[in-house]
Amino acid sequence: RTSRARKSIMLQLAASSILGLTVPHTPHAPPRCLAASRAASPVCVDDKSEVEEYFNNEGFNRWNRIYSEDGEVNAVQLDIRTGHGQTVDKILKWVDSDGRESLSDGTWCDAGCGVGSLAIPLAQRGATVVASDIAGAMASEAERRAADLGLSERASFSTSDLESLSGEYDTVSCIDVMIHYPPEKMAGMVGHLGGIAKERLILSFAPDTWYYRALKRFGELFPGPSKTTRAYLHTEEAVLKALSEAGFAPSRTEMTGTNFYFSRLIEAVRQ
Repeated sequence: RTSRARKSIMLQLAASSILGLTVPHTPHAPPRCLAASRAASPVCVDDKSEVEEYFNNEGFNRWNRIYSEDGEVNAVQLDIRTGHGQTVDKILKWVDSDGRESLSDGTWCDAGCGVGSLAIPLAQRGATVVASDIAGAMASEAERRAADLGLSERASFSTSDLESLSGEYDTVSCIDVMIHYPPEKMAGMVGHLGGIAKERLILSFAPDTWYYRALKRFGELFPGPSKTTRAYLHTEEAVLKALSEAGFAPSRTEMTGTNFYFSRLIEAVRQ
């Protein structure tokens, strides 16, 4: 049994390195310099540029398939599709339990919308959704999908990084985005989103626990050609602190964990 468990973990780690633990969202941060080795000169990393380029090119084709129910995917990608879908379904369950009247009366900003996995079903439920993604390819695909469903009047899509978002919305969601934010930038991102949310923030992130940290570190030993962005884990304590500093307190939480996808979901309301 122990041998089988170890084999399962190693397979998960290898898949994580191949897929890069990436999702279609990004931060806006200056390049960071990392030491490649003790003797080597520091290597500067620009997370924003890397993610923007990836999801406008190779990453768009890969993740568009993953986020399409009829897209042809392998077993690992199917597992990630299932995990992400479960996270979206949990948000929609919250929305449905609150009553659609409250949804139709407010405005919703979906920051880092990808191909519209959350924004589109929200619009189908009557929400007025303003959605954006740093990758124009992703935002354009989301816009096309919404138009095909006759939802253009309910949902609008644009290309923007998170820091450029402005205005005021009753609810702001940012799903599977924080994986692209290094810990030192996460609080600033949460604070900015809190500044445009009048009532509620809904965030998801990859939790920094000893188990997931071990999986991530082991997976980094097997870099694949498609691993073009970094993945950052965050402790729940740090995220809750950032929410508190932005004036929000948690009201509901969920956890999604499949073989290759893990995400903590938090709904927080303004205090």
